[in-house]
Amino acid sequence: MFTDYTKIIIKSGDGGNGAVSFRREKYVASGGPDGGDGGKGGNIYFQVDKDKNTLIDFRYNKKFKAGNGENGSGSHCNGKYGKDLYIKVPIGTVIKDVETGKVVADLSTPEQTELVLKGGRGGRGNSHFATSTRQAPRFSEDGDKGEEKEVILELKLLADVGLLGFPNVGKSTFLSIVTDARPKIANYHFTTLQPNLGVVKTKNNDGFVIADIPGIIEGASEGVGLGIQFLRHVERTRLLLHFLDVSGQEGRNPVEDFYTINKELKNYSSKLSNRKQIIVANKIDVQNEELIEEVEKLAKKEGLELYKISSATKQGVQELIDYVSKVLETLPKEELVEIEERKVYILEEKDDDWTIKIEDGIFMVSGRAVQRLMGRVNIEDNESMYYLQKCLKNMGIENKLKEMGVCEGDTVILDDWELEWYE
Repeated sequence: MFTDYTKIIIKSGDGGNGAVSFRREKYVASGGPDGGDGGKGGNIYFQVDKDKNTLIDFRYNKKFKAGNGENGSGSHCNGKYGKDLYIKVPIGTVIKDVETGKVVADLSTPEQTELVLKGGRGGRGNSHFATSTRQAPRFSEDGDKGEEKEVILELKLLADVGLLGFPNVGKSTFLSIVTDARPKIANYHFTTLQPNLGVVKTKNNDGFVIADIPGIIEGASEGVGLGIQFLRHVERTRLLLHFLDVSGQEGRNPVEDFYTINKELKNYSSKLSNRKQIIVANKIDVQNEELIEEVEKLAKKEGLELYKISSATKQGVQELIDYVSKVLETLPKEELVEIEERKVYILEEKDDDWTIKIEDGIFMVSGRAVQRLMGRVNIEDNESMYYLQKCLKNMGIENKLKEMGVCEGDTVILDDWELEWYE
C-alpha cells in the first residue's frame, strides 16, 4: 500500500537526576559532596532509508520515544546518556510541526540525517552546589523532561518531470512506453489511484525521473477527490507535461481542462503555478480537428511549447522525450520545498521563563524556569531553602511578588509546591 501522509508523536528522552552523595572513606571524617550528574536524554533523529518508498510503517506505529538518561550516583559517577532514536523514512519526506504547520526538516538527499528533537539535559549532582559557605549541600538537580511533539510526515515524490492531466488522457500509457514502470491501465476514470514513478533513459545514457500524478480535478486544491494527496507530489518536479485529450472521445474540452487544472495549481501554490509547462496533445491518432486547432491557439496564447503525440502508437513520443531532456539541462535543481524556519526543538533554560498570577489571594508562580528550580530544592533542608530564596531574588521573582503585594504569611505556589511567604 502506498502511504504518503501520516501524523506521529515523538518524544525525546528525559534527563537523569543528579545525585546527593558525600565522600565516605576510612580515616576521612567528613568527605565533601561527590554526587554525579544525571545522563542526558536521547535525541530524536530522522534519517533517509534508500530501501523505503512509502510511509506505511507509520500507519499503526504512531508513537516514538528515545531512551531516558540514567541518574547520577556517588563518587562523581555520572549517569549514562539515553539512547538516541533514529526514525527511518523514504527520501522526499517532509516533516511539519502540527501546531504551527511549518516545515521542520526536508529529507530530500540520500543518507540525509536531521536532528529534530533534543533530549532533556541531565541534572547536576550536589557537588556542583558546594560553595565556601555551603560546604555540604543536601540537594541536587532533577533532569529536564524530554519534549513531546506531534509532527506530520508528508512524502513528496522526487521526480524531474510531472505528468498533469484529467483522468484517462493517456498519462499512464505514456509512462509505460517511455520507462520500465508498469502502471495499471484501463479505460475508466481514476485507474491511477497512486503516483507512479519511472526512469527515462536518453540517447546520451543520461536519465530523468517521471512521475505520473493521478488525475487532478476541479476542487483538488480544496481536497475534492484525492486532490491534496496528489498535488503535493507535483511540488518536487522541475518540469510539467500537461496532457490534453484531443480525441473528443471523453466529451471534454481540452482548453477548459487546461485552465481548470492550472487554477488548482495556483490555488494550491503560487510557486507551483509558475513551474515550466509543456502542452502535450495526446491521442492524435484519433484526433478531433476542431479540438487540435483549439489547443494550438491555446499554446500560442499562453506562449507554451506544444507537442502532438499518440501514446498508443508512439507517434511523436521520442521527439518529446528528446526535447524534455534538453529542457531539464537548463532547469536548476533548486530547493523546491521552502523551509520557513530550520527548527530543532531544544529545551533551553531561561531565567525569565516564568509567570505570576493571583487566584483567590494565592500567588501562583509557574513556568519552565520555576519547574527546573524546584527540581533542585530539598524543602526539608535549610541550606536548600536558602538557595531557593537566593534564586528567586536573582531571577526577579521576589521583586515581582512584592510589586504585586505579597505579604508575610501569604500562600505562594511555586510550580506544584505550596509555601508560606516570609521576609
